[in-house]
Amino acid sequence: MNLCLPKLDSKKEVDDAIKSVAEKVLVLRFGRDDDLACMQLDEILAKTSHGLSKMASIYLVDVNKVPVYTQYFDISYIPSTVFFFNGQHMKVDYGSPDHTKFVGSFKTKQDFIDLIEVIYRGAMRGKLIVHSPIDQKNIPKYDLLYQDI
Repeated sequence: MNLCLPKLDSKKEVDDAIKSVAEKVLVLRFGRDDDLACMQLDEILAKTSHGLSKMASIYLVDVNKVPVYTQYFDISYIPSTVFFFNGQHMKVDYGSPDHTKFVGSFKTKQDFIDLIEVIYRGAMRGKLIVHSPIDQKNIPKYDLLYQDI
């Protein structure tokens, strides 16, 4: 149930998207199509994609098909959402130890819209890390897992 969001099925496709999406926030949702939490997030992403089309391009990435990026971004929990702007990885301070990705589903469409707007405005000003506008109670809590240390 990806609701017509484009999928990236290989490392090359992900690389090309990172390199080619210009002057917009690139949103990469890492997860699985049959996972319930991913389906909930995909619905929010699909409902907001048209309204955010001038600011963001949204793609779905299956964690099993692109293990290189799954490992690189340390995707331990799904769904995880990673953001880029003009080929640069954008980090967001969610008040958690991990600023590289958003883990879990957004509680509301407005939370996602607000986050994209903040990332877009920050990136246009040259910032590489921005502060999350999402209320702390709407940010999923999790423990970092360090594998193979």
